[in-house]
Amino acid sequence: MSGRARRRGPAPVPPAAPAFRTRTPGELRRARRPRAHACWDHLYAAPLWPLHGANLGTLLRTCDAVGACLTVPRFSWVPEALERGNTLRRPACVHWTGDPLGWLERQRERGLRVVGVELADEAVRLADLPAAREPTVMVLGHERHGIPPEALDLLDEVVEIPMVGTGARWRGRWCCTGLPGCGEPGAG
Repeated sequence: MSGRARRRGPAPVPPAAPAFRTRTPGELRRARRPRAHACWDHLYAAPLWPLHGANLGTLLRTCDAVGACLTVPRFSWVPEALERGNTLRRPACVHWTGDPLGWLERQRERGLRVVGVELADEAVRLADLPAAREPTVMVLGHERHGIPPEALDLLDEVVEIPMVGTGARWRGRWCCTGLPGCGEPGAG
């Protein structure tokens, strides 16, 4: 007999593959909320200094998917930018501000945690950032110029979101927030 032991009994049965099943469009419709959610006042994505003409609609759609609100400045072109890429059939939670710095100060006074997405010394890696267990504002700067220096003092924390590929050292602008479909690739 060779050095290998003989197996006795039936051959082992490989584990069954999971039985994935896609849902029909009707099942998906029935599982969704029947109407838009009210403001949960927990998580805000705040592209307060967006690139002119940026596609804010995809960011709005992503915010709706995760239960976040979107806070945007009152620029004349922003309503059109919100429509671009927005496939939602119902209104989403959008807050408007004419004074981004004042709005950030008021959120801090209310006790919200203010996290900036930016390349900075002492920035926390996205993988090390804990989930938002308290009301949080995620400040997203201009895709090319970032968060203005006068706003940096209003941040409690800065997170850097590493990129892979040609945008590896992209400045962590709102396109790099980790929310799918945000921003315009290659704009940095």
